[in-house]
Amino acid sequence: MTIKVLIVDDEPLAREGVALHLQDEKEFSIVGECENGSDAIRSILSLKPDLVFLDIKMPKVNGFDVVNAVGSQHMPPVIFLTAYDEYAIEAFNTHAIDYLLKPIDKVRFKESLDHARDQILKNAISQRSAQLTQLLSQTQGLSTLPTPTSQTSSLVQNERLVIRSNGHVYLLKSEDIYWIEAEGDYVSVHTPQKSHLVRETMKNMEARLNEQGFQRVHRSSIVNLSYVSELISLDSGDYQIILRDNTKVKLSRNYRDTLYQRLNATP
Repeated sequence: MTIKVLIVDDEPLAREGVALHLQDEKEFSIVGECENGSDAIRSILSLKPDLVFLDIKMPKVNGFDVVNAVGSQHMPPVIFLTAYDEYAIEAFNTHAIDYLLKPIDKVRFKESLDHARDQILKNAISQRSAQLTQLLSQTQGLSTLPTPTSQTSSLVQNERLVIRSNGHVYLLKSEDIYWIEAEGDYVSVHTPQKSHLVRETMKNMEARLNEQGFQRVHRSSIVNLSYVSELISLDSGDYQIILRDNTKVKLSRNYRDTLYQRLNATP
């Protein structure tokens, strides 16, 4: 059996370190590496790895946010990576979800890998889901970033997007938002200052924001038309949108004609 591994860490050297520890483990095959939580969510859902090495402390979308967005029922076994031992180590021990302190000790890595192999072979999906759910409930407030389980929600009121997250209420005008991106059961609302992870569907966001100058351009993307600076037709036949901050967003053919009409442009 080949065990597919995804490595997630915002530090290149940390990702390289895990990869080096795995190079002599013939049963394990690295299928991808991610440098941020948003990419990790997409990769977990698309690549469906058997094991994820997941850094806890990452900017914008941290390790706990990733687990929340993917959902404990769909999350593969996780070995958390952290440089700070104050991060819920007792919870990890209690719920048998492993962790590694950075820099990684070779002997400890081997122990953790053996533990993960046993869990994968047992395929204890229901048990793992319960473990992750309990862990997330115990780690509220451990991260400095808002987590979706703190009843993050959104609504539009008086032409503002109201986001409630971790005891804070953010009132965002349409011009505050560059684009919106699907993240599993959540969406990321991207602003110049930060990204807000919100438990909402793309369909609802599209309905709420369409009349405020936003356009669905892909099944996983909505953009603020005011921030579209360039449209590119790629050699592959696909299309790409360039926003003012140079963010690149894929344009689906299904939404192309509507976008061009709203921009009064010619394909």
